[in-house]
Amino acid sequence: MKTGWRAAMQSGLYGPGGFFVRAGQGPADHFRTSVHASPLFAGALLRLVERVDAALGRPRTFDLVDVGAGRGELLAALRPLLPERVRLTAVEVAPRPPGLPGGIAWRHDLPEAVTGLLVATEWLDNVPLDVTDLDDAGRQRKVLVDPATGAETLGGPVDAADLFWLRRWWPAAGRAEIGWPRDAAWADAVQRVRRGCALAIDYGHLRDERPALGTLTGYRGGRQVQPVPDGSCDVTAHVAMDAVAAAAGVPYRLVHQREALRALGVDGARPPLDLARSDPAGYVRALAAAGSEAELIEPGGLGGHWWLLHTVDVDRRGSMLL
Repeated sequence: MKTGWRAAMQSGLYGPGGFFVRAGQGPADHFRTSVHASPLFAGALLRLVERVDAALGRPRTFDLVDVGAGRGELLAALRPLLPERVRLTAVEVAPRPPGLPGGIAWRHDLPEAVTGLLVATEWLDNVPLDVTDLDDAGRQRKVLVDPATGAETLGGPVDAADLFWLRRWWPAAGRAEIGWPRDAAWADAVQRVRRGCALAIDYGHLRDERPALGTLTGYRGGRQVQPVPDGSCDVTAHVAMDAVAAAAGVPYRLVHQREALRALGVDGARPPLDLARSDPAGYVRALAAAGSEAELIEPGGLGGHWWLLHTVDVDRRGSMLL
């Protein structure tokens, strides 16, 4: 039976046997994020944690919350590098993975209050949404999907809330992805931050550059595939970053990952050739690190992702975080 894409994504990703909750393989087995690409990404976030901590006056307890934590890879990498007063919390629908180091709390919902830094790396692109398209008369209608095959048909007209969002944030005619569920999810996450920052890192687009055919797609085993919401693959769509930013209602900065990582010391620069003569082994290590950095800041790849950083009750030094 065909249904709207939002309901189909909810079931296929987060329902019983859904892609993100089933036992066995984790998301890293199917797609590559900055967290998995290089430990230098964790190092950059470590520097951001240190800057936020300083801007908050080094509170007695500093929260680091990872929303959509996968199998906890990011927090596991950071735990040995952080003082004990940093409280680490992973938010993920899947069960706590075996072997995750101690000192990392695991929960299925957002904490009520955060003082520190809340991070969501490629989480919003998996928040379920509906898709619309035009019929032969030029009317906007919901796209229905068969959860077993991914086959689509046009359904009924969009409702008033969807139409309101589309007119403000996706005015171009054609296929569109209704992003207000992402706006609401991010606004809820940001309001949990009492003092500190909320950072969303994701692939996305802005109002004047919405893709004419949409972006909904699937990933399985490292390959892009047809999005079939049956639990067998990731189903994802790029994020309307400007809409998400506005929904939170607090100050923000929106930059590409390339710019953000450079501000945090990741620039992909090759080591000087003189090092090859004075310390050949050190040169090889530095060259490998530069290659890893280059992947993170490549404009056509991970470097093209957006960093949306909100500040909440942070003193003027917060403007120097990135």
